Amino acid sequence: MAKGKEGIANIRRQSVKEYLRKHYFLYLLLTPSLLLTLIFKYGPMYGAVIAFKDFSPIKGIAGSEWVGFKHFAKFLSSPNFEVIFMNTLKLSLYGLILSFPVPILLALMLNQVRKAGIKKNIQLFLYAPNFISVVVIVGMLFIFLSPTGPVNQFISWFTGEPMMFMSRPEYFRWIYILSDIWTGAGWSSIIYVAALANVDPELHDAANLDGANLMQRIRHIDLPTIRPIMAIVFILAAGGIMSIGFEKAYLMQTAMNLPTSEIIPTYVYKIGLQAGDYAYSSAVGLFNAVINVVLLVTVNFIVKKMNEGEGLY
Repeated sequence: MAKGKEGIANIRRQSVKEYLRKHYFLYLLLTPSLLLTLIFKYGPMYGAVIAFKDFSPIKGIAGSEWVGFKHFAKFLSSPNFEVIFMNTLKLSLYGLILSFPVPILLALMLNQVRKAGIKKNIQLFLYAPNFISVVVIVGMLFIFLSPTGPVNQFISWFTGEPMMFMSRPEYFRWIYILSDIWTGAGWSSIIYVAALANVDPELHDAANLDGANLMQRIRHIDLPTIRPIMAIVFILAAGGIMSIGFEKAYLMQTAMNLPTSEIIPTYVYKIGLQAGDYAYSSAVGLFNAVINVVLLVTVNFIVKKMNEGEGLY
């Protein structure tokens, strides 16, 4: 019996060696990507240990005193914790709810455009904002929404006075989310457009013969086609729900809108790079990353249960 198992193991080893011998060039092509991932993604993870130490640049990571969960407790008990955490959660959650359906709707509408020339022009118009710098986008927002900007000039015709969009805390989230939808929805729809392009036209022809209208064809043909992609995109978006873009939020901040614009990434930047408290800022960043991982696993589990076993992994 033991000899039989050894023989099977030898056959498997030989088959693996034969496979590697035939396809070694593909693995050579993969090597640079693996090295870059190890160096720039996994390598810096060692630095996360300073979240558990009283880090001193002079002593280094290894020489700094171990303090355990001191910095995490400090953040959780700080008076700013609830405000910063809820600002981050609300901005991410509202952004996910409002922005997730938009690329799907755009892809479904683009799929109904039959003339290739018109479709390409529409796609160019929708994709273009994605390539505008975040700094330029925020600059445009300040210009358009300033008290003397075109938006307030239009509003002043009806109200007689401008609205202070960029300095009122209650407007920050809406401006952030709507501008995100404008810049990213078109680009995000590409993956759905590509999936819908693979739908067999004969399915639509057969549905037309059976008397199905447009909405019925979308519901029973198009949506089932892109449902697995929707599930994966939603899981990834929910898993990164606490990872809001730092640059845009920081650039949009003013002294007046801080009650809603101060989020974990901007707080980490100010504490870590501006105040020089690297250990505490690392603890806050690690806390944020752990929440993202928990959300990713939880949402993937729920989606797999609801989507007949189809999930991210």
